[in-house]
Amino acid sequence: MKKAFKIRELDCAHCAQEIEEAASKVAGVNKVRVNFLSERMTLDAEDARFDAVLDEIKKIVKTIEPDAVLEA
Repeated sequence: MKKAFKIRELDCAHCAQEIEEAASKVAGVNKVRVNFLSERMTLDAEDARFDAVLDEIKKIVKTIEPDAVLEA
């Protein structure tokens, strides 16, 4: 399943890169892309684990960028 999300309050390109790198290591992720300028994340993950993968990525976002909010 592939979906796009808005990441509000993403402060820097370096943080976007860190989020992308950490998220790509989550089990079940096929591909993830974080664009700092548009504040968007595109996630392609296994259908059966999509919700669990998304929950894990939300934790990663909060760890790297505490003020950021991942929105559907």
